[in-house]
Amino acid sequence: MSLESILSILQDNWPSYLRGAYITLLIAIFSTIIGALIGLFIGVMHTIPLRKKSFKSVVLKIINIILSVYVEVFRGTPMIVQAMVVFYGIAAYGYVMDTFIAGVLVVSLNTGAYMAEYVRGGIVSIEKGQYEAAEAIGMNHFQTMIHVILPQVIRNILPATGNQLIMNIKDSAVLSVISVTELYFSASSVAGATFKFAEPYLIACIMYLIMTFAASQLLRFLEKKLDGPSDYNFQTGKEVA
Repeated sequence: MSLESILSILQDNWPSYLRGAYITLLIAIFSTIIGALIGLFIGVMHTIPLRKKSFKSVVLKIINIILSVYVEVFRGTPMIVQAMVVFYGIAAYGYVMDTFIAGVLVVSLNTGAYMAEYVRGGIVSIEKGQYEAAEAIGMNHFQTMIHVILPQVIRNILPATGNQLIMNIKDSAVLSVISVTELYFSASSVAGATFKFAEPYLIACIMYLIMTFAASQLLRFLEKKLDGPSDYNFQTGKEVA
């Protein structure tokens, strides 16, 4: 392996690498957004107060049991196995999914299971006094969640969401088993065509590092923006000169 060999492979195959990186980013971004929405939904469902001996409480309990099973299954099994089961399981019933859609579906469901726990922890961390205050002014559970609790939860789980995005960029490599043409699949194709293995995968490794580093820096920038100015004066509501 030499620098000349790496540059030669990159020069001949850069469109394939860029296409793979583009698909990787699309899957990671879409899946993180969808997974976060799934996590928020499950988090809210788990916090709905259940009244004893009512039809609504029975229905909610059944729904929460189903959601809990979903979370445990997707957190307790490898994503590569989930991809095989979802893609080929659906194909067994006569419908062959587009590999990109299948990839987004698998990563979204996997992300949603983890985000559900992040959201649950974020909701639990909010002081009970805020629930009581919202109830005192006439808010129901969903109004309290939307206007009081979730804005705080979203800010609190932003670092975990960012970490999940970075994990999705890397873990999308397992989708090559169902022929999703992401970055790892592209590197494997180049390796098979050139009969060289170290160089194509090293190029992919560098590209993964660039994407994850850029994502982490962007998320840190967002966190700082949400935190507001560090020299803010809470008494006057003005920035200190």
